[in-house]
Amino acid sequence: MSLQSVRDFFSARDLDLPIIELAVSTATVALAAEAHGVEPGRIAKTLAFRLADGRVIILVARGDARIDNRKFRAAFGKGKMSPPDEVVELTGHPVGGVCPFALAQPLAIYLDRSLQDFDEVLPAAGALHTAIRISPAQLAAVTKGEWVDVCRLATP
Repeated sequence: MSLQSVRDFFSARDLDLPIIELAVSTATVALAAEAHGVEPGRIAKTLAFRLADGRVIILVARGDARIDNRKFRAAFGKGKMSPPDEVVELTGHPVGGVCPFALAQPLAIYLDRSLQDFDEVLPAAGALHTAIRISPAQLAAVTKGEWVDVCRLATP
């Protein structure tokens, strides 16, 4: 149902964002990058965090970025990644297919500025084998996401 909820989300907003469905899993950054023939950074991973004050936020970052704990605390205070069962409950999407669209609950969405390094990124679309191609600016507009700087590029 998660994939259908994303289709419905796009349709209700009259968005022409074709959902790419593949025969292979794209549940990890590495699998998604290989399947789509792009560098890992173009995969827009969607993460859920529970903050110390109890709020849950969604953070979308480039696939090869890592959370910078100091920057994260400065922006949000203390927080930790939500466990997989909670992610499914909060987002309505399976882990590996989590995206910032058609969330099961209203959650604040933040986009790490690292996504702006690309003209196009590929977030999942609600299933383990789906994605869309979208510019970071359009991603921000569609999700009403707020830009933050909480990541750093992983060292090789």
